[in-house]
Amino acid sequence: MAASPEFRPAEGPPRFHLLAKPSGSTCNLDCTYCFFLSKEALYPDDRQRMTEATLEAYIRQLLESHRTPEVTVAWQGGEPTLMGLDFFRKSVEFVEKYRRPGQQIEYTFQTNGVLLDDTWCAFLKQHEFLVGLSVDGPREIHNRYRVNKGGEGTFDQVVRGWEHLRRHGVEVNILCTVNAANQDHGRKVYCFFRDGLGARYMQFIPIVERSTPELLPLANLGWSGQPSGARVLYTQTGSAVTERTVVSERHGQFLIDIFEEWVRHDVGEVFVQFFDVTLNAMFGRHTLCIHAPTCGYGPALEHNGDLYSCDHFVEPGFRLGNIHETHMRELMASSQQRRFGLDKRDRLTRQCQECEVRPLCNGGCPKDRFVPSHDGEPGHNYLCQGLFRFFTHTQPAMRVMAGLLQQNRPAAGVMAWIAAQDAKRRRNDTCPCENGRKWKHCHGRDVPQSLSPDTASAGA
Repeated sequence: MAASPEFRPAEGPPRFHLLAKPSGSTCNLDCTYCFFLSKEALYPDDRQRMTEATLEAYIRQLLESHRTPEVTVAWQGGEPTLMGLDFFRKSVEFVEKYRRPGQQIEYTFQTNGVLLDDTWCAFLKQHEFLVGLSVDGPREIHNRYRVNKGGEGTFDQVVRGWEHLRRHGVEVNILCTVNAANQDHGRKVYCFFRDGLGARYMQFIPIVERSTPELLPLANLGWSGQPSGARVLYTQTGSAVTERTVVSERHGQFLIDIFEEWVRHDVGEVFVQFFDVTLNAMFGRHTLCIHAPTCGYGPALEHNGDLYSCDHFVEPGFRLGNIHETHMRELMASSQQRRFGLDKRDRLTRQCQECEVRPLCNGGCPKDRFVPSHDGEPGHNYLCQGLFRFFTHTQPAMRVMAGLLQQNRPAAGVMAWIAAQDAKRRRNDTCPCENGRKWKHCHGRDVPQSLSPDTASAGA
């Protein structure tokens, strides 16, 4: 492989959040919905392990490319722990070698948690890594799709990893996918994370798996290799979805169920990324690419130095180039990447352009824009119905929180406003979450406090 050329300045974004995949698509689990497992097909004769030369080029170019003091070094997979601790020790050495005076480095690390032990967690704490740990809920829910190579559930192994992280004081975000198995258990899942695990930071990520009708039967089996040897390379094409995909309306209800619990008890104590993002959008600040007007600031780096426009578009048509041949900053400044980012804004359907919640949503992620709008225009967001319901449902409380913040008062004051409303409710009134259940049987009912990893189940 050719040596990396000398850095030549090019006008690109002053800051971006690159996800590096040092082990490519290689993983020690076989999660049924993990589309990235199929990316092995892009590099069929490759061991898929980042070399030290690529690691050094990545770190050096990443630090050179940023024109803001803050730089995030983010590791994802596949499963990054498969690279071993020495790889990440070397990555920190390269950061210290190439960081400029005044640069502030944040390390993030997404993992399934299976290989975490005290040695790993001591390292993560020493360098103040922010760890994203993948958990889909209580045991029976988590084990539905998050399985090992033998098809067995991984819940107990993940909880052990969580306990190691907590014992060492590592900062952790729970990363929970929203899928067909948990879409009807929003409050249950949230309360398990809050009460059973003691988690205080959570992200909920909808599973939307596209397919063509012809490939759908094979896609429904999962994205790893099948016994027949057949493998589907996942690409953002097709208008069908797998049976694991969250239903749009249920995704919205899932978020509402969690919001109604959170807004009564946990504002200022538990932090749900999507709620924070929505509140920031009330002030015109878009802190997550999914709901920003444009995108293109979340590229993905493969193990061999190939840079792609986005983590969700690691496929041939979105390859920008290789950092051993062209500096990362030039790739990020390329017309291809600029067009990718602007298309998010420029290809909104008319329904989206005229929508009352567009300033909060901005059409959502381009990967999910594959269904027709109300008037038949192609390219509308599959998740639109549920997102619209969530944004409209939560607006009154969000406005109260925004008003409190404008007065330099804590947003947690919204809980008193909610409590005053709840005091007027009768036990048999319909619950304000709008799921059709009575108040006394829904958010007016105390949640069991015994949601430990050992006792929690998937029951409603």
